[in-house]
Amino acid sequence: MNRYVKDLLLKLWCGISGIMVLSTLSFIIIYIFMKGFSSINLDFIIGAPKGVPIGSEGGIYPAIIGSVYLMIIACVFATVLAISTAVYLELYCKNEKLLKIMHLVIHCTAGIPSIILGMFGYTFLVLRLGLGRSLMAGGITLGIMIFPFIEIRVEKILNEMDKNIVYASYALGLPKSYTFLKLLLPIYKRDIISTVLLAGGFAIGAAAPIILTAAVMYAPVPRTVLAPVMALPYHLYILIGEGISVENAYGTAFVLIVLLLTMNILPILNSLSRGGE
Repeated sequence: MNRYVKDLLLKLWCGISGIMVLSTLSFIIIYIFMKGFSSINLDFIIGAPKGVPIGSEGGIYPAIIGSVYLMIIACVFATVLAISTAVYLELYCKNEKLLKIMHLVIHCTAGIPSIILGMFGYTFLVLRLGLGRSLMAGGITLGIMIFPFIEIRVEKILNEMDKNIVYASYALGLPKSYTFLKLLLPIYKRDIISTVLLAGGFAIGAAAPIILTAAVMYAPVPRTVLAPVMALPYHLYILIGEGISVENAYGTAFVLIVLLLTMNILPILNSLSRGGE
């Protein structure tokens, strides 16, 4: 088999694989849209759950706002820790053993099942720290979940930076903090923002970490971070699991997918705006 045939087979294999992935994803999205679009109306978007059992009628507005609040807290918590860790490992840490241990811990954290994180959040945050089932407890738990996602990508961004900028900064006697805040961060902030947005999409669609830490079947829009919340993934889980309303479940899934697509499209727009500058 000559090189041309091998190249052709590889292209064919990649093309078929790509078509299969896109077709499967498109089918799932279109199917949810077709099943859920009929349930979407103004009352469903801005109303609260009603009926007996609760959720069989009414809307999902508290769940939408609760999901957004959980995502914001998770992103803030995870981003602060992730950027700090990435900067330390890339600019400050010179101990190879410590570097390997830190990477091992981060990668192991990324592999922890989300339901285990939910159990940790319940045991430590809800019970031990006394936060109760609350917006804060759920947001921190989600933040732990997406922390490796952000840290690994931010560290990769810093690892691929132009080393001449760093060396020139060091040659001028500038501290590493100045180098990062004034030189590197302005250059790579769009990449970091895109990473955080993708992580936010990951967090907003997770149900397992908030089942025991934050989400309840019905709650108004939270006024404090110590109040329990509704969330779209948990609401969808209850509607289907309890057989309350399949129509409202598809409507909830429709809204959730729209939010997820939005969170994934924003990084693309962010990259395009950078390319246009």
